[in-house]
Amino acid sequence: MASVLTVNAAATPVELGALRTGIDKRPSAQPLTVRPPGPRRGGLGSGVVGDSVCNARHHGGDDQAVYVYAREDLDAWQNRLGRNLTNGIFGENLTTSGVDVTHCLIGERWSIGPDGLVLEATSPRTPCKTFSTWLGIAGWLKTFTLAAVPGAYFRVVAPGTVRAGDRIDVIYRPDHGVTIGTVFRALMLEPDLIPTLSVADALPEKIKQQVDRRSSRAGTPAEGT
Repeated sequence: MASVLTVNAAATPVELGALRTGIDKRPSAQPLTVRPPGPRRGGLGSGVVGDSVCNARHHGGDDQAVYVYAREDLDAWQNRLGRNLTNGIFGENLTTSGVDVTHCLIGERWSIGPDGLVLEATSPRTPCKTFSTWLGIAGWLKTFTLAAVPGAYFRVVAPGTVRAGDRIDVIYRPDHGVTIGTVFRALMLEPDLIPTLSVADALPEKIKQQVDRRSSRAGTPAEGT
């Protein structure tokens, strides 16, 4: 059964040299509320109440309200790196079990727990300097990118609370084949794939704009137009 292992939040930001970040997320012993889209609260938009988002330009917001990473993928990294990786260490809000996050479709919707929370997959995480500095692993950005197991961002379709042990049910899957992994490879490794992303209507606007620009440079319309 697919489920939430832990719900993670950064109650207090950490200082990494000149960087101030909310990447240090820790499992919560209590249920946490996931707020809906609406007026941007302090520039953050929707997301997990009690979590810290320090750079609202690149993190948080309605299209990146909840970051999800699979425990199975953390275990693979743990074995590869020879290092203990606790739930939340990648900055994920939800650490999951029993669901293949990389092969989740853009626009796929998850119902989580009994309190009405529904999330919709929007895009992969792309690694940044903060992520590399936080883990302190030489060459981490390249290593993470080449592995192409990025975890997924979700937007909030219906707000609710979430807790460790909540069941995850996939309640909708779109009829295209664009997965979180497809988008990551297109953006980070195989730019020729970018025009094929246009069939995924649930992508964030900033990625749709990249699709349009790439298609225009190639002199061909984006797929599906």
